[in-house]
Amino acid sequence: MEVILAILIGVLYAAGIYMMVRRSLVKLLIGLILLGNGANMLIFLLGRITKGSPPVIPEDARVFAEVYADPIPQALILTAIVISFGLQAFAIILLKQVYIVNASDDLDDLNPIEEEI
Repeated sequence: MEVILAILIGVLYAAGIYMMVRRSLVKLLIGLILLGNGANMLIFLLGRITKGSPPVIPEDARVFAEVYADPIPQALILTAIVISFGLQAFAIILLKQVYIVNASDDLDDLNPIEEEI
């Protein structure tokens, strides 16, 4: 399972970087979303996939005796998802405004041509 997730993370990163080097702002945004999802899955994979009980120590024990689910990667992923939704919403509104002003989403059209003096 972990090997499949590692391959999927590599595919998400490769597709995200490929989309980010394209000339369209929409493709740039899709690449940013793919990179964010790849990073979330990487954090999830680094926290190890375990099917265990929640990390609650009984009153009579001092350490964990059984396999437990680590809550830190899960909390980090939830925080990253919320932040990425905010970033995506901002980027979509910014992309819409750029398209309204310039009537194009091509990055080459957005760069002003410097006139030679």
